[in-house]
Amino acid sequence: VQLQASGGGLVQPGGSLRLSCAASGRIFSINVMGWYRQAPGKQRDLVALISSGGIADYADSVKGRFTISRDNAKNTAYLQMNSLTPEDTAVYYCKYTDYRGSANYDYWGQGTLVTVSS
Repeated sequence: VQLQASGGGLVQPGGSLRLSCAASGRIFSINVMGWYRQAPGKQRDLVALISSGGIADYADSVKGRFTISRDNAKNTAYLQMNSLTPEDTAVYYCKYTDYRGSANYDYWGQGTLVTVSS
């Protein structure tokens, strides 16, 4: 599975961005796609996840501001980010996980940089 992330950039505080993550290759019908972020000098943290059935979960820090969605026909996940603050500045990574038997398989995309600054 290959993941192509896009949509990062520079935005002012209070602004919005929409990230996209397109998956290609051997895609299993049962999977989870998610977004993680890593700020300089910090660990990579979960931002949001969405299952192939549409069930979503969010980090507390982004609830009410970020919305994750997906288009299964396009194997693409989106992250709509609103009311951005400088604390949201990070490299954002998308992740795809599928489940085969007792094992799960994780794939990561390249990061896309989000910078929130005036």
